[in-house]
Amino acid sequence: MQPSSITIQPTADDGRIARLAAAAIVLSVAEAAIPLPLPGVKPGLANIVILIVLLQWGWRDAVWVALLRVFAGSLLLGQFLAPGFFLSLAGSLTSLVMLGLAVHLPRRWFGTVTLSLLAAFAHIGGQLVLARVWLVPHDGIFYLVPVFALAATVFGLVNGLVAGRLLRELGSAGR
Repeated sequence: MQPSSITIQPTADDGRIARLAAAAIVLSVAEAAIPLPLPGVKPGLANIVILIVLLQWGWRDAVWVALLRVFAGSLLLGQFLAPGFFLSLAGSLTSLVMLGLAVHLPRRWFGTVTLSLLAAFAHIGGQLVLARVWLVPHDGIFYLVPVFALAATVFGLVNGLVAGRLLRELGSAGR
């Protein structure tokens, strides 16, 4: 009896998603090396890639790239299944849900910067809710909301502007 084998043929879409996920992972790992004054406040550079994927290839591909970034990035940084992994996953999932809803809003008012801001606030919101429910069982954690909201505003704005610029340079109309 001959052993059976399964052959998986990757598609061009698989290769594109892998390359884009690799870019997001590199940005996440590089970001982890940046010293920041407050724990949990990060620029979210990988979100630039997620926005570009969302606007160029759609929500499904953005989900793949975002989740691959969370899982592979946590493995590379030695944080898989640690609290930081779950906080990152919660933020990414809430951000993806927000983007999935917001991408259907009128393009005239909801462009790259607006989508980036909505995603940044959803990301922070998802992380704070998980932290409150799981890690810090006290409402005092919500005293950090103004600091995180300021960070979400600044980084969401910058990331949205960068993503918009890159989309224009790629020859896309974007949103």
